[in-house]
Amino acid sequence: MSRVQDQPDRYGVVTRVLHWGMAILFAAQFLSAAAHWALPRENAIREALWGYHVTLGITLFLLVLLRGVWGLINLRRRPSHGGDLLGRAAAAGHAALYALMVLVPGVRLLAAAGSERGLTYLGMTVFAPRETGIAWMRAPAEWHGELGWILALLVLGHIAMAVGWHHLVKRDGALSRMAG
Repeated sequence: MSRVQDQPDRYGVVTRVLHWGMAILFAAQFLSAAAHWALPRENAIREALWGYHVTLGITLFLLVLLRGVWGLINLRRRPSHGGDLLGRAAAAGHAALYALMVLVPGVRLLAAAGSERGLTYLGMTVFAPRETGIAWMRAPAEWHGELGWILALLVLGHIAMAVGWHHLVKRDGALSRMAG
């Protein structure tokens, strides 16, 4: 069980698989959003990448929830960020990442629940189409894209801190604790 769960000196295999698996999926999600934004409407690459955006977004949302529960289960065993200013900033950065990983898909799910189109996921109806849309449920989704790009910037900051600060400057093993 000790290799599965987090320990004060390293993250367990479940945390690491969720972290790196989600990192790959988030990269694909940001790529699909970037292609949707940057390429012309009739572009085949744009359409192919955009075709999986919703399904991947819901999958990531479910993984975020799973990872959050797993993190809470392991909270007392996890490696510490430290109590200094940089450690508190790291904890705040992680909290912001998690908040946006819930909020970004959350506003779209709320909009889907209040829309005339509804929502299906892997062939299952999540929200049935409504006869009439509910404006207050759709309104927060106006911020979905902007919040998504803020999340992407936080992810880039997370990578920069892990590789640049912890691995190259401090050489404190923080990256290896997550790499395994």
